Amino acid sequence: MSLDKIFGLYTVGFLGITILIGIGEVFFGLPNKWIGWLFMALSLAIYVVIGVVTRTSNPDQYYVAGRSVPAFYNGMATGSDWMSAASFISMAGALSVQGFAGLAYVMGWTGGYLLLAVFLGPYLRQFGAYTIPDFLGARYGGNMARIIGVLGAIACSLMYLIAQVTGVGFIVARFIGIDFNIGVFLGLVGVLFCSVLGGMKSVTWTQVAQYIILIISYLVPVVYMSWTIFSIPIPELTYGQLLQRNNASAIAVTRDPKEKETRALWKKDADEIAAKLKEPGLSEADRTKLTAQRTIAVTQSRAPAASDDAKLGNYLTAPTGTGMWNFLALTFCLMVGTAGLPHILTRYYTTPSVRQARTTCGWALFCIFLLYFTAPAYAAFARFALYARLVGSKITELPAWVNLWKPAGLFEVVDKNGDGIVQWADFVLKSSDFVVLATPEIAGLPFVITGLVMAGGLAAALSTADGLLLTIANAISHDLYYNVIDPRASLVKRLTITKVFLVVTAVVAAYIATYRLSLIVELVAWAFSLAGASFFPALVMGIWWKRTNKWGANIGMLVGLGVTLYYMIGSRFFGLSWFGTTTISSAIFGLPAGFLTIWIVSLLTAPPPKEIQDLVVSVRYPKSGQATKGDPLGRDAKGVFAH
Repeated sequence: MSLDKIFGLYTVGFLGITILIGIGEVFFGLPNKWIGWLFMALSLAIYVVIGVVTRTSNPDQYYVAGRSVPAFYNGMATGSDWMSAASFISMAGALSVQGFAGLAYVMGWTGGYLLLAVFLGPYLRQFGAYTIPDFLGARYGGNMARIIGVLGAIACSLMYLIAQVTGVGFIVARFIGIDFNIGVFLGLVGVLFCSVLGGMKSVTWTQVAQYIILIISYLVPVVYMSWTIFSIPIPELTYGQLLQRNNASAIAVTRDPKEKETRALWKKDADEIAAKLKEPGLSEADRTKLTAQRTIAVTQSRAPAASDDAKLGNYLTAPTGTGMWNFLALTFCLMVGTAGLPHILTRYYTTPSVRQARTTCGWALFCIFLLYFTAPAYAAFARFALYARLVGSKITELPAWVNLWKPAGLFEVVDKNGDGIVQWADFVLKSSDFVVLATPEIAGLPFVITGLVMAGGLAAALSTADGLLLTIANAISHDLYYNVIDPRASLVKRLTITKVFLVVTAVVAAYIATYRLSLIVELVAWAFSLAGASFFPALVMGIWWKRTNKWGANIGMLVGLGVTLYYMIGSRFFGLSWFGTTTISSAIFGLPAGFLTIWIVSLLTAPPPKEIQDLVVSVRYPKSGQATKGDPLGRDAKGVFAH
């Protein structure tokens, strides 16, 4: 049976089961908890079955899916690998809260694929290795570049993985009613089945299946709401009108005397806490606690943003000054981070040819476009639902979704002025990560749609977790152990080490996620800064400038990574600030430092050997008949490059 028929039947089957669950809810009173369990069980069962069916011990299949994935399906897998919990769960939430400023995520994550398609993707496929450290080791002639590549891959991938596992925990805890800390471990079952049994082969076809689930589940709620409100099932055409309604609601809320009274009370709290912070003898723990409380009080004392009143902020207009600098810096960091993420770059090794690698970029952009083009609409409908169905409610008669989501700790509803009515300033938002997952409930949609969104969020988080786990395990077993420590290791030993580290990495990431260190979107932004600073300069210079040598690349990667980490840690925990740049844009300093270091050091030291320069030429200008399906650059049976 062809791939088109297989995935066509799979899509119809998934939709059919969703409709049956909806019928069970409407006509037979199927409980919400059962619906959550059904979607959870269905999702994990699909991923486990694919893992079992596609299991393999062939190294070419395990590491790069046999280099035989058609461009269309590789584009879907890439889109799924790319659209993580940050894209599915956090992006619309960030847009809903931040307004125009949140578009940096849309522009940066999408624009990065243009960089990847132009500068890296096809050329890495022509090189034909298994991993990014493979390229660094061969291009820069030694183990040092490979080891730095391994460290960079582990650092950015682990941080990104923790964000995905955190998203899994939120979903599982909310929708099937178990503890967050248990949920993060339970959700990884499907990931490990795919990654351990079949490596990249299993991960690829699982990600195709996951893309179908996540894109359906993302579109259905917002299409439903658009039809309900405007009788037009195309939310991208209707949310402009909704933005104007939201703007009018913000103005009305802000002019309400009770709202002003509530904000004044929050302002009083902020001033009192600020005075306490100036008192001598405060312990570090008390200072941290008071600072967090003051941040909440200051945020709640501000009016909801509206675009046509300068006093209320500019929700729908572009930021200025430092705000614009941070907007552009974040966009830039997300772009270069996208083009430097190891688990995304590895996807281009799985295509049959360089031409298919280029086509994969196009299909991946289309698959990503479907979600990213809808995210601003989702944000507008979510904000509208909050204005319409929460503000003005009685404290004693809060909507059911408030109590259902309360254990997640992402928001709190308080009665600050004691009038018994919910003001906008009574809604204390601690994380925007709840927005996408909770919007169907906030809008009063059938719970089957909420369950569908849960399945989509789970698919988004687990699909990216698949690729990240494989990247980390391969970096340790293939790049570090096999290529550096024990080049004579047997295939069985290499694959065994890979599988062991898959399990270990998953457990470590889940354990760290239980501490809920940060917002999902912030963790992901850190990962992108690390990836951009670590890999982008060395990869681009390695492909486009023959004169780049190992000393330039090695020192440049270390400098880029070091500067980024220095600013990231300093700005997040110790008050460091360069030009008012936020911590999530740390690569704005590390990346140019890396490029400059590579250029200067390469010019001051000896040029690379002729065979390395010939390798660069062969990657950029393949001769007729040079590239083959399996070994583009003539690797031997063990995957060692003749160069």
